[in-house]
Amino acid sequence: MNLFTTLEGSLMEQFFPKGWDLQKIDRCASLKPQEALKRSEHWSPEFRPVPCTSLEQFDTYMGHEIALLIKQTRDRGEKLAIILPVGPMGMYKWTVYFLKAWNVSASHVYGFNMDEWSDAEGNTLPPTNPGAFQYAMENSFYELLGDLTVPVSQRNFATKENLPTYADKIAKLKSEGAKLAVVYGIGRVFHIAFWEPHFAGEYGSEQEWRAATHRIAAKLHPLTIEQNAITSFKSRTTLVPCYANTIGPGLFLQADYAIGGADGALGRGMMWQGMSLLTTLQYGPDPWVPSSYMPTLPGKLFFLNELAGPLEPELN
Repeated sequence: MNLFTTLEGSLMEQFFPKGWDLQKIDRCASLKPQEALKRSEHWSPEFRPVPCTSLEQFDTYMGHEIALLIKQTRDRGEKLAIILPVGPMGMYKWTVYFLKAWNVSASHVYGFNMDEWSDAEGNTLPPTNPGAFQYAMENSFYELLGDLTVPVSQRNFATKENLPTYADKIAKLKSEGAKLAVVYGIGRVFHIAFWEPHFAGEYGSEQEWRAATHRIAAKLHPLTIEQNAITSFKSRTTLVPCYANTIGPGLFLQADYAIGGADGALGRGMMWQGMSLLTTLQYGPDPWVPSSYMPTLPGKLFFLNELAGPLEPELN
């Protein structure tokens, strides 16, 4: 007895995105760790998953990777356009630590927050609201860098007015020799930023889907709402907006380097991100599973060991 044998007639029958191959997702989730981490043909030769034994190690490794990228581009005299998430977040304190220890300025960095909560018209929370992604970035990263920080004029947030300018700004920076990096987490529904799987049904081809640079007032999947209720709003679903402004694959798939993180373990054996991680690694590129494209990019995906499975029942 499982989802497949009880789905018909249940409230879950119309719940999942239409393009999901649930059997294929389950095959990914059933893989043993050594199988899940085995290099696949669709992976970039320069993509590598990096296991971490603890949350502290995860935060440190990922923070170091971001700081090292900032240092290396500065050493080469390059500008760095970097798309940044709010989730995961623990790595930023280590990015700050390393940049300060090395005395490396981030004045060559142009930050682009990948998403922001919105209403149905794309209006966003004020930056003083503790639930706003801009508030999180200012207080967890930019302000902590002090004199080494990214200049205010080079910080971009996903407001209704500014998000549509991202593509042109990034294209201009790349024309000037800048590198584009994306830092990302993986959603419960396999989203990158708030680019949800059900958006795939609105495009006539994969090429059209890949060209989409952003979306204002994106309708979020119920699983995304609940994921964020758990991770960011202390279980209080009533505080979570149902819409968000977000970048699309037309930006995050253009990255020269990608730094991913999966830290969705809750303790006592509980987790929300195991299936998301294994599907991301082994599903193969598919617009209905946006995160499945990330292994095709050069970069590293840091993850907590326990998320790699085996994903078997445990009553905790």
